[in-house]
Amino acid sequence: MHTDITHLAIDHPGANDSAYRLRRDEIARAAIQFHKTGGEIPYIGYSSEEQTTWRNVVGTLDSLHAIYARDIYLDAKNILQFSPEILPELRDVSKKLQYESGFQLHPVEGLIESRGFLSTLAQRIMLCTQYIRHASRPEYTPEPDIIHELIGHAPTFLDPDIVKISECIGRAALYATPEQLIQLERIYWYTIEFGLVSENGKIKALGAGILSSIAECERAFATEIIREPFTIQTVIQTPYDFSAVQPKYFVCSGIKNLRKEIELFASLL
Repeated sequence: MHTDITHLAIDHPGANDSAYRLRRDEIARAAIQFHKTGGEIPYIGYSSEEQTTWRNVVGTLDSLHAIYARDIYLDAKNILQFSPEILPELRDVSKKLQYESGFQLHPVEGLIESRGFLSTLAQRIMLCTQYIRHASRPEYTPEPDIIHELIGHAPTFLDPDIVKISECIGRAALYATPEQLIQLERIYWYTIEFGLVSENGKIKALGAGILSSIAECERAFATEIIREPFTIQTVIQTPYDFSAVQPKYFVCSGIKNLRKEIELFASLL
C-alpha cells in the first residue's frame, strides 16, 4: 500500500505542496491505524480549505447531475443527504449506506493493488480514501479522493444492480488468475468507474469517475468524444490509464443487461 503520492507523476497538482502532502500522510496514518486495531472509522475533521474545495466541486456537480445522472442516482443522493456546504465524514456516510443497502465504506491510506481492492467488494465493503483533491485543481483528480468516494461511489450502492455487479466482480477477483484479474480490472474501470448507460433513449453517467469529476462529466458528454457500445470482449482488451482523463467511454445498453453480461463472464472464469 502507498501512504504518499511520490509514486504519481510529477505533474500531480499536489506533488510539490509540502503542506498538502503532510496532510495526506496524516490522514493515511489514521486509515492504517483503523486496519490495525479496528473500531470506528476515524473522523478526519476537515479544514476550512478542504471544506471550500468540497463546496466548489459539489455545487457544480449538482448542476451537472441534474442533466446527466440517472434517476436512481439522484434519489440515492437525496437519501444520503449530502450537503453542498459541509464535507461529510466517511464514518457517517458508511452508517447511512449500511442501513440502506448493507454496503460499508472502510478507509484506506492510498492506492492499493487491484485484487485487494476488488475482493473486498464481495463482502459489501468498499475501500475509500479520506483525503481530498488539491485545491488548485478542484475540477479533476488523477486518483480517488473523498469526493470521488462519497459523490461518485456511495450513492450507486443504493442501486441493487450495482451492488450485485460489485459483489460479482469482487468474488471473481478472489480466485482470478493474473490474466483474469486484468480483465476484471478493465471491466470494473469501464463500467463502475467510467461507464455510461443508455436509459429511456438517453445516455447517462454510470461510473463514479464521471459522477465525481466536473472535467470528466463535461467531457463524457461532449459532442466530439468517442463513445463506443459496451461489449465484454472489447473492454477486456482495452487498457486504461488511471491518472489521466479518459480518451473514450463505453455505453452499456442498460444496467440489467450489464449485470447479466458480467455475471455470465465471471461464471466462466
